[in-house]
Amino acid sequence: MARSASRGRRQGWRDLDLVSLPQRQTRSPITELLRRFLLAMALLLASTLIVWLDREAYVDNVAGDGVSFIDALYYSTVTVTTTGYGDITPLAPHARLINALLVTPLRISFLVVLVGTTLEVLANEGRRGLRDSAWRKTMRNHTVVIGYGTKGRSAVATLLRHNISKDKVVVIDDDASAVASANHDGLAAFHGDATERDLLRRAEITKAREVIITLDRDAAAILTVLTVRQLNPRAHIVVAVREQENVPLLRQSGADQVVTSSDAVGRLMGLSSVNPHVGAVMEDLLSNGEGLEVSERQVTADEVGLNPRQVEGERVLAVIRNDTLRRYFDSTVNSLQAGDRLVIVRRAAAAGQQPVISSDDDF
Repeated sequence: MARSASRGRRQGWRDLDLVSLPQRQTRSPITELLRRFLLAMALLLASTLIVWLDREAYVDNVAGDGVSFIDALYYSTVTVTTTGYGDITPLAPHARLINALLVTPLRISFLVVLVGTTLEVLANEGRRGLRDSAWRKTMRNHTVVIGYGTKGRSAVATLLRHNISKDKVVVIDDDASAVASANHDGLAAFHGDATERDLLRRAEITKAREVIITLDRDAAAILTVLTVRQLNPRAHIVVAVREQENVPLLRQSGADQVVTSSDAVGRLMGLSSVNPHVGAVMEDLLSNGEGLEVSERQVTADEVGLNPRQVEGERVLAVIRNDTLRRYFDSTVNSLQAGDRLVIVRRAAAAGQQPVISSDDDF
Protein backbone atom coordinates (compact mmCIF):
# COMPACT_ATOMS: atom_id res chain seq x y z
CA MET A 1 0.00 0.00 0.00
CA ALA A 2 2.83 2.39 0.89
CA ARG A 3 4.58 1.56 -2.37
CA SER A 4 1.39 2.32 -4.33
CA ALA A 5 0.97 5.60 -2.49
CA SER A 6 4.56 6.51 -3.30
CA ARG A 7 3.97 5.80 -6.97
CA GLY A 8 0.82 7.94 -6.83
CA ARG A 9 2.79 10.88 -5.39
CA ARG A 10 5.36 10.61 -8.16
CA GLN A 11 2.69 10.52 -10.83
CA GLY A 12 2.75 13.65 -12.99
CA TRP A 13 -0.01 15.55 -14.72
CA ARG A 14 0.79 13.80 -18.01
CA ASP A 15 -0.12 10.43 -16.46
CA LEU A 16 -3.56 11.59 -15.28
CA ASP A 17 -6.83 11.85 -17.16
CA LEU A 18 -7.30 15.62 -17.03
CA VAL A 19 -10.55 17.34 -17.86
CA SER A 20 -10.68 18.91 -21.31
CA LEU A 21 -12.34 22.29 -20.84
CA PRO A 22 -13.75 24.47 -23.63
CA GLN A 23 -10.89 26.16 -25.45
CA ARG A 24 -10.53 29.93 -25.33
CA GLN A 25 -7.71 30.30 -27.83
CA THR A 26 -8.54 30.93 -31.48
CA ARG A 27 -5.45 29.35 -33.04
CA SER A 28 -4.88 25.63 -33.17
CA PRO A 29 -1.58 24.29 -31.72
CA ILE A 30 -0.29 23.42 -35.21
CA THR A 31 -1.10 26.92 -36.51
CA GLU A 32 0.61 28.52 -33.51
CA LEU A 33 3.71 26.33 -33.94
CA LEU A 34 3.90 27.13 -37.66
CA ARG A 35 3.53 30.84 -36.90
CA ARG A 36 6.42 30.76 -34.45
CA PHE A 37 8.59 28.74 -36.83
CA LEU A 38 8.03 31.27 -39.62
CA LEU A 39 8.82 34.10 -37.21
CA ALA A 40 12.13 32.43 -36.24
CA MET A 41 13.02 31.91 -39.92
CA ALA A 42 12.20 35.56 -40.65
CA LEU A 43 14.56 36.70 -37.89
CA LEU A 44 17.29 34.43 -39.23
CA LEU A 45 16.75 35.72 -42.78
CA ALA A 46 16.89 39.34 -41.59
CA SER A 47 20.20 38.71 -39.87
CA THR A 48 21.55 36.98 -42.98
CA LEU A 49 20.58 39.89 -45.24
CA ILE A 50 22.19 42.42 -42.90
CA VAL A 51 25.51 40.54 -43.00
CA TRP A 52 25.40 39.76 -46.72
CA LEU A 53 24.55 43.33 -47.79
CA ASP A 54 27.52 44.57 -45.71
CA ARG A 55 29.75 41.59 -46.58
CA GLU A 56 32.76 43.81 -47.43
CA ALA A 57 33.00 44.72 -43.74
CA TYR A 58 33.41 41.05 -42.72
CA VAL A 59 36.35 38.71 -43.06
CA ASP A 60 36.57 34.93 -43.30
CA ASN A 61 39.52 34.08 -41.05
CA VAL A 62 39.72 30.51 -42.35
CA ALA A 63 39.19 30.53 -46.12
CA GLY A 64 40.09 34.17 -46.67
CA ASP A 65 37.96 34.29 -49.87
CA GLY A 66 35.37 36.84 -48.79
CA VAL A 67 31.86 36.38 -47.47
CA SER A 68 29.24 34.79 -49.73
CA PHE A 69 25.50 34.48 -49.09
CA ILE A 70 26.07 30.98 -47.70
CA ASP A 71 28.76 32.38 -45.42
CA ALA A 72 26.35 35.09 -44.28
CA LEU A 73 23.67 32.46 -43.56
CA TYR A 74 26.24 30.36 -41.69
CA TYR A 75 27.41 33.37 -39.67
CA SER A 76 23.82 34.33 -38.78
CA THR A 77 22.99 30.77 -37.76
CA VAL A 78 25.91 30.38 -35.37
CA THR A 79 25.33 33.93 -34.10
CA VAL A 80 21.61 33.75 -33.30
CA THR A 81 22.13 30.36 -31.64
CA THR A 82 24.99 31.89 -29.57
CA THR A 83 27.45 29.27 -30.86
CA GLY A 84 29.95 31.80 -32.27
CA TYR A 85 32.91 29.87 -33.75
CA GLY A 86 34.75 33.10 -34.61
CA ASP A 87 35.83 32.08 -38.12
CA ILE A 88 33.82 34.95 -39.66
CA THR A 89 34.02 38.29 -37.86
CA PRO A 90 33.08 41.93 -38.53
CA LEU A 91 36.12 44.17 -38.91
CA ALA A 92 34.79 47.61 -39.84
CA PRO A 93 33.56 49.75 -36.94
CA HIS A 94 30.15 50.30 -38.55
CA ALA A 95 29.74 46.53 -39.00
CA ARG A 96 30.41 45.97 -35.32
CA LEU A 97 27.96 48.77 -34.47
CA ILE A 98 25.31 47.12 -36.68
CA ASN A 99 25.95 43.83 -34.90
CA ALA A 100 25.48 45.49 -31.55
CA LEU A 101 22.35 47.46 -32.48
CA LEU A 102 20.60 45.14 -34.97
CA VAL A 103 21.99 41.61 -34.98
CA THR A 104 22.05 41.28 -31.19
CA PRO A 105 18.34 42.19 -30.80
CA LEU A 106 17.57 39.72 -33.59
CA ARG A 107 19.55 37.07 -31.74
CA ILE A 108 17.66 37.77 -28.50
CA SER A 109 14.31 37.70 -30.33
CA PHE A 110 15.22 34.38 -31.94
CA LEU A 111 16.04 32.85 -28.56
CA VAL A 112 12.87 34.30 -27.01
CA VAL A 113 10.78 32.62 -29.72
CA LEU A 114 12.44 29.22 -29.25
CA VAL A 115 12.71 29.29 -25.46
CA GLY A 116 9.31 30.92 -25.13
CA THR A 117 7.69 28.11 -27.10
CA THR A 118 9.22 25.51 -24.80
CA LEU A 119 8.29 27.42 -21.66
CA GLU A 120 4.74 27.91 -22.90
CA VAL A 121 4.33 24.18 -23.47
CA LEU A 122 5.49 23.49 -19.92
CA ALA A 123 3.38 26.32 -18.52
CA ASN A 124 0.31 25.06 -20.37
CA GLU A 125 0.77 21.62 -18.83
CA GLY A 126 0.96 23.13 -15.37
CA ARG A 127 -1.91 25.51 -16.04
CA ARG A 128 -4.06 22.67 -17.29
CA GLY A 129 -3.31 20.71 -14.14
CA LEU A 130 -4.33 23.67 -11.98
CA ARG A 131 -7.53 24.18 -13.96
CA ASP A 132 -8.32 20.48 -13.62
CA SER A 133 -7.83 20.63 -9.85
CA ALA A 134 -9.96 23.78 -9.51
CA TRP A 135 -12.69 22.32 -11.70
CA ARG A 136 -12.93 19.10 -9.69
CA LYS A 137 -13.13 20.98 -6.38
CA THR A 138 -16.25 22.85 -7.49
CA MET A 139 -17.96 20.00 -9.35
CA ARG A 140 -20.86 18.33 -7.53
CA ASN A 141 -24.52 17.54 -8.20
CA HIS A 142 -23.70 17.50 -11.89
CA THR A 143 -24.73 15.32 -14.82
CA VAL A 144 -22.25 12.98 -16.48
CA VAL A 145 -23.05 12.07 -20.08
CA ILE A 146 -21.15 8.99 -21.24
CA GLY A 147 -21.11 8.90 -25.02
CA TYR A 148 -21.41 12.08 -27.09
CA GLY A 149 -22.92 10.71 -30.25
CA THR A 150 -26.33 11.54 -31.67
CA LYS A 151 -28.17 10.33 -28.55
CA GLY A 152 -25.74 12.01 -26.18
CA ARG A 153 -25.99 15.35 -27.98
CA SER A 154 -29.79 15.17 -27.94
CA ALA A 155 -29.75 14.38 -24.22
CA VAL A 156 -27.48 17.35 -23.50
CA ALA A 157 -29.65 19.65 -25.65
CA THR A 158 -32.68 18.62 -23.59
CA LEU A 159 -30.82 19.23 -20.32
CA LEU A 160 -29.79 22.71 -21.44
CA ARG A 161 -33.32 23.50 -22.54
CA HIS A 162 -34.54 22.67 -19.04
CA ASN A 163 -32.22 25.18 -17.40
CA ILE A 164 -29.33 22.83 -16.60
CA SER A 165 -26.16 24.91 -16.82
CA LYS A 166 -23.36 23.83 -19.15
CA ASP A 167 -21.06 24.04 -16.13
CA LYS A 168 -23.04 21.17 -14.60
CA VAL A 169 -22.64 18.79 -17.55
CA VAL A 170 -19.56 16.60 -18.07
CA VAL A 171 -18.99 14.40 -21.13
CA ILE A 172 -16.96 11.19 -21.30
CA ASP A 173 -16.15 9.64 -24.67
CA ASP A 174 -13.39 7.43 -26.05
CA ASP A 175 -13.43 9.31 -29.37
CA ALA A 176 -11.17 12.36 -29.44
CA SER A 177 -13.35 14.06 -32.07
CA ALA A 178 -16.39 13.69 -29.79
CA VAL A 179 -14.46 15.29 -26.92
CA ALA A 180 -13.44 18.15 -29.22
CA SER A 181 -17.08 18.52 -30.29
CA ALA A 182 -18.18 18.67 -26.64
CA ASN A 183 -15.57 21.36 -25.94
CA HIS A 184 -16.77 23.28 -28.99
CA ASP A 185 -20.29 23.13 -27.51
CA GLY A 186 -18.98 24.66 -24.29
CA LEU A 187 -18.86 21.46 -22.22
CA ALA A 188 -16.12 19.96 -20.07
CA ALA A 189 -15.12 16.51 -21.32
CA PHE A 190 -12.84 13.54 -20.64
CA HIS A 191 -11.26 11.38 -23.30
CA GLY A 192 -11.14 7.70 -22.35
CA ASP A 193 -12.96 4.49 -21.53
CA ALA A 194 -15.85 5.08 -19.13
CA THR A 195 -15.44 1.61 -17.60
CA GLU A 196 -12.15 2.72 -16.03
CA ARG A 197 -12.71 3.66 -12.40
CA ASP A 198 -9.87 6.19 -12.31
CA LEU A 199 -11.37 8.09 -15.23
CA LEU A 200 -14.82 8.10 -13.62
CA ARG A 201 -13.34 9.36 -10.37
CA ARG A 202 -11.57 12.17 -12.27
CA ALA A 203 -15.01 13.13 -13.62
CA GLU A 204 -16.22 13.28 -9.98
CA ILE A 205 -18.74 10.51 -10.63
CA THR A 206 -19.06 9.96 -6.88
CA LYS A 207 -20.60 13.43 -6.54
CA ALA A 208 -22.77 13.29 -9.65
CA ARG A 209 -26.53 13.66 -9.40
CA GLU A 210 -27.32 11.92 -12.67
CA VAL A 211 -25.51 9.74 -15.19
CA ILE A 212 -26.72 9.36 -18.78
CA ILE A 213 -25.17 6.47 -20.71
CA THR A 214 -25.54 6.41 -24.51
CA LEU A 215 -23.01 3.90 -25.77
CA ASP A 216 -23.14 2.02 -29.06
CA ARG A 217 -22.73 -1.47 -27.55
CA ASP A 218 -25.03 -2.97 -24.94
CA ALA A 219 -22.20 -4.97 -23.35
CA ALA A 220 -20.21 -1.78 -22.76
CA ALA A 221 -23.33 -0.09 -21.37
CA ILE A 222 -23.91 -2.91 -18.87
CA LEU A 223 -20.30 -2.83 -17.64
CA THR A 224 -20.42 0.96 -17.40
CA VAL A 225 -23.63 0.86 -15.34
CA LEU A 226 -22.07 -1.67 -12.96
CA THR A 227 -18.97 0.48 -12.52
CA VAL A 228 -20.92 3.73 -12.05
CA ARG A 229 -23.33 2.16 -9.57
CA GLN A 230 -20.45 0.78 -7.53
CA LEU A 231 -18.81 4.23 -7.32
CA ASN A 232 -22.05 6.15 -6.74
CA PRO A 233 -24.95 4.19 -5.20
CA ARG A 234 -27.20 7.28 -5.12
CA ALA A 235 -26.92 8.69 -8.64
CA HIS A 236 -29.89 8.43 -10.99
CA ILE A 237 -28.71 6.37 -13.96
CA VAL A 238 -30.43 6.53 -17.34
CA VAL A 239 -29.08 4.26 -20.05
CA ALA A 240 -29.92 3.68 -23.71
CA VAL A 241 -29.91 0.08 -24.93
CA ARG A 242 -30.29 -1.36 -28.41
CA GLU A 243 -31.83 -4.77 -27.66
CA GLN A 244 -34.94 -5.24 -25.53
CA GLU A 245 -33.58 -8.50 -24.11
CA ASN A 246 -30.80 -6.58 -22.36
CA VAL A 247 -33.18 -4.36 -20.39
CA PRO A 248 -33.43 -6.75 -17.38
CA LEU A 249 -29.64 -7.02 -17.25
CA LEU A 250 -29.27 -3.26 -17.13
CA ARG A 251 -31.89 -2.92 -14.40
CA GLN A 252 -30.18 -5.61 -12.35
CA SER A 253 -26.87 -3.81 -12.93
CA GLY A 254 -28.27 -0.70 -11.26
CA ALA A 255 -29.89 1.40 -14.01
CA ASP A 256 -32.89 3.42 -12.81
CA GLN A 257 -34.31 3.91 -16.28
CA VAL A 258 -33.62 2.03 -19.50
CA VAL A 259 -34.59 3.37 -22.90
CA THR A 260 -34.68 0.86 -25.74
CA SER A 261 -33.66 3.04 -28.64
CA SER A 262 -34.31 0.60 -31.50
CA ASP A 263 -37.71 -0.47 -30.15
CA ALA A 264 -38.71 3.14 -29.47
CA VAL A 265 -37.86 4.15 -33.02
CA GLY A 266 -39.67 1.11 -34.36
CA ARG A 267 -42.81 1.87 -32.36
CA LEU A 268 -42.79 5.48 -33.49
CA MET A 269 -42.47 4.40 -37.11
CA GLY A 270 -45.33 1.92 -36.65
CA LEU A 271 -47.55 4.57 -35.08
CA SER A 272 -46.72 7.00 -37.85
CA SER A 273 -47.72 4.38 -40.40
CA VAL A 274 -50.91 3.05 -38.81
CA ASN A 275 -52.03 6.24 -37.02
CA PRO A 276 -50.26 9.18 -38.67
CA HIS A 277 -51.71 11.78 -36.30
CA VAL A 278 -50.72 9.79 -33.20
CA GLY A 279 -47.23 9.43 -34.61
CA ALA A 280 -47.09 13.17 -35.28
CA VAL A 281 -48.08 13.94 -31.67
CA MET A 282 -45.46 11.53 -30.32
CA GLU A 283 -42.77 13.10 -32.48
CA ASP A 284 -43.95 16.51 -31.32
CA LEU A 285 -43.54 15.48 -27.68
CA LEU A 286 -39.99 14.29 -28.35
CA SER A 287 -38.97 17.41 -30.26
CA ASN A 288 -37.48 20.51 -28.68
CA GLY A 289 -38.61 24.09 -29.09
CA GLU A 290 -42.01 23.75 -30.71
CA GLY A 291 -45.47 22.28 -30.19
CA LEU A 292 -45.88 20.19 -27.05
CA GLU A 293 -43.32 19.15 -24.46
CA VAL A 294 -43.27 16.64 -21.60
CA SER A 295 -41.72 17.92 -18.40
CA GLU A 296 -41.65 17.42 -14.63
CA ARG A 297 -42.12 20.05 -11.97
CA GLN A 298 -42.95 20.57 -8.30
CA VAL A 299 -46.59 21.11 -7.35
CA THR A 300 -47.25 24.73 -6.34
CA ALA A 301 -48.96 25.90 -3.15
CA ASP A 302 -52.02 27.06 -5.13
CA GLU A 303 -52.44 23.55 -6.62
CA VAL A 304 -52.44 21.66 -3.31
CA GLY A 305 -55.87 20.04 -2.85
CA LEU A 306 -56.80 20.21 -6.53
CA ASN A 307 -57.61 17.25 -8.71
CA PRO A 308 -54.90 16.74 -11.40
CA ARG A 309 -57.53 17.50 -14.05
CA GLN A 310 -58.05 20.95 -12.49
CA VAL A 311 -54.49 22.15 -13.13
CA GLU A 312 -54.77 25.02 -15.60
CA GLY A 313 -52.60 25.58 -18.65
CA GLU A 314 -51.08 22.07 -18.51
CA ARG A 315 -52.19 18.47 -18.68
CA VAL A 316 -51.08 16.23 -15.81
CA LEU A 317 -50.03 12.74 -16.96
CA ALA A 318 -48.78 11.41 -13.64
CA VAL A 319 -48.04 12.36 -10.05
CA ILE A 320 -44.86 11.37 -8.23
CA ARG A 321 -45.60 10.88 -4.55
CA ASN A 322 -43.16 9.29 -2.09
CA ASP A 323 -40.89 8.40 -5.03
CA THR A 324 -43.71 6.38 -6.61
CA LEU A 325 -45.08 7.18 -10.06
CA ARG A 326 -48.89 7.25 -10.11
CA ARG A 327 -50.89 7.81 -13.31
CA TYR A 328 -53.44 10.59 -13.42
CA PHE A 329 -56.33 8.09 -13.23
CA ASP A 330 -55.01 6.56 -9.99
CA SER A 331 -57.61 7.23 -7.29
CA THR A 332 -54.86 7.83 -4.70
CA VAL A 333 -53.90 11.09 -6.40
CA ASN A 334 -57.35 12.61 -6.82
CA SER A 335 -56.14 15.37 -4.51
CA LEU A 336 -52.66 16.89 -4.95
CA GLN A 337 -50.49 17.17 -1.86
CA ALA A 338 -47.53 19.33 -0.90
CA GLY A 339 -44.32 17.67 -2.02
CA ASP A 340 -45.88 16.02 -5.09
CA ARG A 341 -44.12 16.30 -8.42
CA LEU A 342 -46.13 16.46 -11.61
CA VAL A 343 -45.33 14.94 -14.98
CA ILE A 344 -47.09 17.29 -17.34
CA VAL A 345 -47.61 18.13 -21.02
CA ARG A 346 -47.38 21.81 -21.84
CA ARG A 347 -46.66 24.16 -24.70
CA ALA A 348 -43.00 24.17 -25.64
CA ALA A 349 -43.01 27.97 -25.42
CA ALA A 350 -43.35 27.60 -21.65
CA ALA A 351 -40.24 25.45 -21.38
CA GLY A 352 -37.56 26.93 -19.18
CA GLN A 353 -39.96 28.44 -16.66
CA GLN A 354 -39.98 25.28 -14.56
CA PRO A 355 -36.74 23.30 -14.64
CA VAL A 356 -36.84 19.54 -14.53
CA ILE A 357 -34.16 19.42 -11.84
CA SER A 358 -33.63 22.25 -9.42
CA SER A 359 -29.98 23.20 -9.00
CA ASP A 360 -30.20 23.50 -5.23
CA ASP A 361 -31.18 19.86 -4.58
CA ASP A 362 -28.50 18.01 -2.70
CA PHE A 363 -27.72 14.50 -1.60
